[in-house]
Amino acid sequence: MMMKASKRLQLSNPYHFLATGFGSGLSPVAPGTMGSLASIPIWLLLIQLSWPFYFLLLILSIGLGIYLCHRTAKDMQVHDHGSIVWDEFVGMWITLMALPVNNWQWVAFGFVLFRTLDIWKPWPIRWFDRNVSGGIGIMLDDIIAGLGAAAIIYCLAI
Repeated sequence: MMMKASKRLQLSNPYHFLATGFGSGLSPVAPGTMGSLASIPIWLLLIQLSWPFYFLLLILSIGLGIYLCHRTAKDMQVHDHGSIVWDEFVGMWITLMALPVNNWQWVAFGFVLFRTLDIWKPWPIRWFDRNVSGGIGIMLDDIIAGLGAAAIIYCLAI
């Protein structure tokens, strides 16, 4: 199954390239974790923007991600294939927007917290993961994991 799906994936296709997090999701070990790590350098660029532009780019990334993930999953004929990690990018960017201080300790904590929620999938994340299909379903569980991680960070920081 993995072999057939990977044959349908074309990194020369810009939708596939973005959906796989610029290829970071092709890691043979923990592709979601690698995608989450790969999102951090882009986040370092995003935090240079004003809050309204950051938020606008985040919203656009969600909309783009719904399309990218849906199209790539459809092309691969596998719902939420492990190599599709744009959702992890967005989930990390949501998590990291709540940091009280932009230092490596808070970034590492945000990373571990987001990955824990994304892997463990406590309620309601699990419900959305199992019951919503297509690009929205691929994106939504990571958006909720990111919001949960951001809320935990915010509560710890106040």
